[in-house]
This record gives sequence, structure tokens and C-alpha cells, in this order.
Amino acid sequence: MLYADSTRLFPARNFLTISNPRRVPLHRIRGAAMIVALLAAFFALAPFAKAAPNFGANVYIFNPTMPLTQIQATVDAIATQQIPNQFGTQRYALLFEPGTYGSTATPLNFQVGYYTSVAGLGQSPNDVVINGSIDVYNQCSDGSCIALTNFWRSLSNLTINVTNPTFGCYTGEFWAVSQAAPMRRVLVNGAATLMDYCTSPSFASGGFIADSEFTGGSIVSGSQQQWITRNSNIDGWSNGVWNQVFSGVIGAPAQCFPGTLPACGGNPYTTLATSPVTREEPYLYMDSSGNYNVFVPAVQHNSVGTTWGSGATPGSSIPISKFFIAQPTNSAAQIDVQLLLGKNLILTPGIYNLNLPLLVTRPDTVVLGLGFPTLIPENGIVSMIVLPSKGVMVSGMIFDAGIPNSPLLLQFGTPLGASSSSDPSALQDVFFRIGGAEPGQATVSLSVGSNDTILDDIWAWRADHGSGVGWTDNTADTGLVVTGNNVTAYGLFIEHYQKYEVIWAGNGGTDIFLQNEMPYDPPSQAAWMEAPGVDGWAAFKVTNNVTSFKGYGMGSYSFFNQGINIYAANAFEVPPTLAKSSMNDLLTIFLSTSGSGGILNVINNTGGSSTIANPDTPVTVVSYP
Repeated sequence: MLYADSTRLFPARNFLTISNPRRVPLHRIRGAAMIVALLAAFFALAPFAKAAPNFGANVYIFNPTMPLTQIQATVDAIATQQIPNQFGTQRYALLFEPGTYGSTATPLNFQVGYYTSVAGLGQSPNDVVINGSIDVYNQCSDGSCIALTNFWRSLSNLTINVTNPTFGCYTGEFWAVSQAAPMRRVLVNGAATLMDYCTSPSFASGGFIADSEFTGGSIVSGSQQQWITRNSNIDGWSNGVWNQVFSGVIGAPAQCFPGTLPACGGNPYTTLATSPVTREEPYLYMDSSGNYNVFVPAVQHNSVGTTWGSGATPGSSIPISKFFIAQPTNSAAQIDVQLLLGKNLILTPGIYNLNLPLLVTRPDTVVLGLGFPTLIPENGIVSMIVLPSKGVMVSGMIFDAGIPNSPLLLQFGTPLGASSSSDPSALQDVFFRIGGAEPGQATVSLSVGSNDTILDDIWAWRADHGSGVGWTDNTADTGLVVTGNNVTAYGLFIEHYQKYEVIWAGNGGTDIFLQNEMPYDPPSQAAWMEAPGVDGWAAFKVTNNVTSFKGYGMGSYSFFNQGINIYAANAFEVPPTLAKSSMNDLLTIFLSTSGSGGILNVINNTGGSSTIANPDTPVTVVSYP
């Protein structure tokens, strides 16, 4: 049966005591006879049950012995609640123990809604097999069906043998998502699409795949405006709209940018043969004895393909006993005490209202979120401060802004800390919101001060819809500030901040993929000026002290919706002294004819303008300087 509090009973076992239930005189027991008597005493005692850790009421753990009808009813009930629940407070993790679920005759098919993470508990994706599909479809309102707001959900660490032949148009694995909806460590055997083409207009706005394999033919990208796929193995990629980026992907399309080149067929591809430095996200798994552990993948350099396709993922395991498993009812002080005592941290699903920062003070600490735990600061504090600069892993959570204004939501490392290229710190699937779910303000969302840090799927969003939204309401200057050296980012989604959206002030940095929308709502040009005579603010600013930086596949879009012309002089500003061809495959777009103004140059007063004169048309710079 399914236990909502995640309790799992293991096969009955016994334990040895010094009691002698058969009252055999111990002085008469010798040699083999003593062994036999002790074993008899051992197995005669009452069994004890071994329970799983307490992950809370919203972590559901399934095993293959459960009736499929019961699993189906549970996941369907959660999906029904969560699919429309964009700004709700409910959070869920659906975890599958090693084994096979569903069959050709009776598949397991279900949808994934907001704030729901679905993951296998094997050490390899091959250990958990779903015969069926795990899907995300368009959401329909007023006759328009789109995936533009399918945020905050995830799928990881399992195999899907796609089995839904009676689903009509929906036959295949559908993962029609936009930002903050990663797919990691997944093997998909069968047809797969990243758009829901069964209902129109089917728009979708970007996503992230890493460490995954697809064997069912070309992935249908379709209407996905932008996407990044990293360190995976695919059978092909059909289509591209504005900005499709591949890094270390076996089977990726050849480099072809801009899409207007005859060889591209309208499909713009930025393709890097290898990924310079990567570290996959830590994950929860069960070993063969039923013990829970967290696996921490090792760093890889110049890598290609998955970490698990030809053997075990390199890395190390941490037993669950070395983690503090926090519940939303735990105070920040209680969590901080456990961190100071040397524990790693698992945040279970829910909302964490913090009156003190969470302080990570030990190198190689793992902070792992289950089911999109959400941290909200009180009294203008910083929600989390990471002091060490080596080996810290933070993944799978949302940082919301609160009221009053916080100067910062996450401070990650300091330049003074000892860093290590062989043991880099990393943030994976970490998301930030200013407004939307609740009113909030923060000057900066994320500051990265440690050297050699890896950023892997970051969405920082000053909300353009939801609660507490307005130019003077959800105020926020900058989504990301990087001061550490040799920081590498894959999949930056930074949107709608009111000044520079990204400030990169560290040397030796690399960004592979950027998706940016400038703020929709500047009330006037005078209210949105970088400097006298310089209209607007650049989306991505590399500061003048930087002597080396590389960027690949970076896009910035405008949609100024106040009914007046608002302009940005440049989307990108970098020192002109950077090495030749430091910036590659850049683009701007004027998003809609209902907007005004636009972006006047792509980078450093170079490149054409994107305005009402050329809506929905990428304006590109292939290489700069």
C-alpha cells in the first residue's frame, strides 16, 4: 500500500540479544553447538521493521508491489490539483523505488503539474522503468492552448518505455514546458516532443535537458522558442525557432547560426562539441539493502554524452544519516544548528518562512530540495548564505522574495574562499521569483562570489503576472551578479529585472545559453536609463575589468507594453578589448506587434535593431568582437 508519510516497511528481520529464550545453560554450549543455539535464539525473536526517513506527508514513495490502480489514482489526484495551481502553496515529490511499473497491456500514464518533482530512486536511470508516459500538456484558457507558463516541475532518474498507443494525437512522451522544468538523467525509448501540437497555438518558451538519452527518433522541438540540451544522447532534433543550444550532445545538429542561412533551413543551432566543465545534480537513491543515500556526481571536463550510458556515474555516495531532513515546520535556527553540526540538508516539500538566513559554513555540503521547497525571507534578510567556495552543491528549490526588500536572496560563496577546479561548487535547478506567488522585493536575486562555480539551469524571474506585480511593486535591480573567476553557466533564464539583468564581473567566465526578456513595464524612457544619453539597460553586462569571457547562444527580447516607445540601446555590453570572437551567436527579437519601442543594437552599438519594423524576427550577431 501507499504511505502518504513515506513510511516504508521492509521484510521482517530479527536482531540478536544476549537473552537465552530456550534456557540452555551457556556453560554447556561449546563450539558448533554454541553457534547453533545462538542462531536459534536470533531467529526466535520478534521481528522489527525498518522505516524510511520521514520525508513528510507530501513525498510519495511507490514500489513495484503496489497495485498499479492505486499508484494511478494517487498520481492522477495530485495532477488534477497541481496542473492549474500556478501560484499555490502545495508541493509534491513522487518517488519510484527500483523496479518496473506498468506494462504494454496496462501502462502507467500520468501528467505532471506545478511544483511536482518525479524521480526514480535507482542509482541508474535503468533501475526504474515506467511502461507508459509522464507528460506535460498545453494549458487552455479562452480558446488558447499554450505551454508558455508550464513552470516549476521536473522529471529525473528513470526510464520511460513510451506506451500510450490509444492516446490519439497524444501518442508519445509529451514534455511541453517552459522555464524551470528540467529533465535530467532520463532514458526515453519512443517518440518524444517538447511541444503539445495537439491543441493550438501551442506556443512554448524554452527549457533544459541534461544527462539524458532519447532513442525514438528526432525530438520534436516544434514551437519551442529556445532550448538548451547538455551532455545527452539524441537520435536527432527536428526544428528550431530562435535559439537552440547543444553542449556535449551526441547526435546534436551541426552548428548553424543564424537560422536564415540556406543550410539551416530556418533552424538556428548553436552546437558545442563538448561541455567545458560540468557537475550533474545530486540525487536521492536506494541501495540494494533498502538504505537511502544521496549520490554526488563528480566533476567532468570537456565531456560529451551521459554520465551513466556506459557504466556507473562517477562520484560518491553520502548516507542519509548524514543529512538533516527539514520540514517546513522547522525554524531557520533549527536548520542552522544542524548545518553547524556538520549535517548536509534535505528540504522536503513546502514553504519555508525564514526569520534568519540559512548558513552553509562547511565545504562539500549538499543542500538538496525535494518537491520544489520554497524559501521566503522575513524582515528583509538574505534567505541563504553559502560561505565556503569548494564543493558546495545547492539544487532543486525556489527562492521567493518577501516584504520588505531583501538586498539579496542567495549569496553563493566568496572570492576569499579556497576554490577548487577539481571539486567545484554548483547550483543546479535553482529558481528565483520577485512577485508572482506573493508580493516581494529584492535588489539582487543571486550573487556568485566563489571561483570555479558551475551554474546549471537558473531561472531568475521578476514576475510579469500574478500577485504584487508592478513597476513600483515587485522591484528588483538584477537577477544575477557574478564576481567569482572561472564561473561556467549553462542555461541562464533571467527575465524582467529593472536594471542590468546580469552583471558578470569575474574573469575567465563562460555562459552557454541565455534567454532574457527585458522588463515589460518601464513607465517612461526617463525612468529606465542606464546613463544620461544611454537608453534603457543592457540585459547582459560584462564589466570593464574583465579581460576574458566567452558567450554562446545568447538571446534578449523586448516587449514594452505601456503603450509608449521604450528603447534599450544595447542588449549586450562587453569590454571591446575581449579576445576576438569571445561572444558567439547573439540575437535580439521584438516579440509582439502589441509592444512598443525595442532594442536598438545587439551588442556595443553593433548589429541592427529589433522594433515594430521587424517583429518576431531575430536580429543576429554571429561573432564579436
